[in-house]
Amino acid sequence: MNTIIIGMGALGLLFGRCIADNAGKDHIYYLMDSDRYRRHKDDIYRLNGERMEFNIIDTDMIKELPFKKADLVMIATKYGGLREAVDMMKDVTGDDTVIVSLLNGIISEDIIAETYKRENIIDCVPIGMDAMRDGCSVDYTQIGKLQIGIRDASQKDAYSRLTGFFNETKIPYESVDDIRHAMWNKFMINVGINQTCMVYGTTYSGAMNIPEAAEDLKGAMQEVVKLAELEGVSLTKEDYDNDIRILSTLKPDSYPSMRQDAVAGRYSEVELFAGTMLSLAQKHGIELPVNRRYYDRIKEIESGYPNIGTR
Repeated sequence: MNTIIIGMGALGLLFGRCIADNAGKDHIYYLMDSDRYRRHKDDIYRLNGERMEFNIIDTDMIKELPFKKADLVMIATKYGGLREAVDMMKDVTGDDTVIVSLLNGIISEDIIAETYKRENIIDCVPIGMDAMRDGCSVDYTQIGKLQIGIRDASQKDAYSRLTGFFNETKIPYESVDDIRHAMWNKFMINVGINQTCMVYGTTYSGAMNIPEAAEDLKGAMQEVVKLAELEGVSLTKEDYDNDIRILSTLKPDSYPSMRQDAVAGRYSEVELFAGTMLSLAQKHGIELPVNRRYYDRIKEIESGYPNIGTR
């Protein structure tokens, strides 16, 4: 497959490396807008200290690609860049292009499906990675894997082509029968740990062991369980307990992407987490006090960012 990746964050780089190493770097291109291209075309990327060279193009260079349409488009942006990515990829996306979103949360596939055929969009949730990005360097001990699945029989052809490609390029993945449950389960982890680490300005260890933080972490996750049931997804006590165990295994002095954003002065994905929660809570007429407090606090933190270098 000829692959386009939009987004050069940790996930885009981790899985892009698998493709470059196993299919050849001429089969993978990172696409960005012209302004980002001018800023980043000379960047030097390192993964665990190893220098990596990638093909980077802007939208004006699409006509120079050795293929007309991509076989696979992977979207690895932050949530705030999703709609821009959906528009940017139109000239490389054909009738048979498979589309995978590496975004966290539970709504990115639906947003992509507003523009592209749903049968070509394979539901996906990344799990198990512990990557930390600092500038153009990404350090990690666990690459994790992509949980993928389909909701409808119309996706079977795209799914088959995608799994074949993942096998060839050694991208670690797991086929999941109930992908919606898997996505909500990961959403529960992120709503808890990402927001707690940002609000409390702490690490994985701090979120689990500072009493107030640990209480809010669990409260935020339990609110996901409550909302999921109203959305027709059953998150069990076993799911919740297992997620808490997973969090206890993460590198204690590291921290997740929202805390990384705060340290770098970048706007976070609060709209993807607490924002989605509050929107669905309004739909169902319920209150989610922890996520409401998290949303307000994170917006307050971000309002204090300087005007330069926040995006």
